[in-house]
Amino acid sequence: MSLTLRRCPPEERRRWMPLLLLADEQESMVERYLDQGEMFLLWDGERVRGECVLTREGDGVYEVKNLAICPDSQRQGYGCALLDLLRAQVSDCRTLYVGTGDSPLTLPFYRACGFRDSHRIKNFFSEHYDHPIWEGGRQLIDMVYLRWDRPGKS
Repeated sequence: MSLTLRRCPPEERRRWMPLLLLADEQESMVERYLDQGEMFLLWDGERVRGECVLTREGDGVYEVKNLAICPDSQRQGYGCALLDLLRAQVSDCRTLYVGTGDSPLTLPFYRACGFRDSHRIKNFFSEHYDHPIWEGGRQLIDMVYLRWDRPGKS
């Protein structure tokens, strides 16, 4: 199976809101960043398997704002494949950040994809979301940032 990463035109992004909400469950928060960067769709030749929203934060510095894999495609390598394709496609990316909750489900995933701990934003979820967010049996309070540095380019 051949996977490709395609840019999603801005006028089609909201069509994918159910998929975006798998990674960020409050629509008003998704709306804050959806038009700031690029949205990519992971295709397997027949259908979309996942998506990613990427913003440029500076010279060679990008942030993954949202990454979601379709429920029937999770835990099959699509998430890591999406990140690999993204890093290859965005060739000027020296540093890639991702912010996520302190979750036993997502942190091991990103670490397995080559990210390492960077910093935290205290109380991010409790201050910016209108309801408590739970994942993997844990309430998310702080935003945990991880970073990946392109070998030889940091």
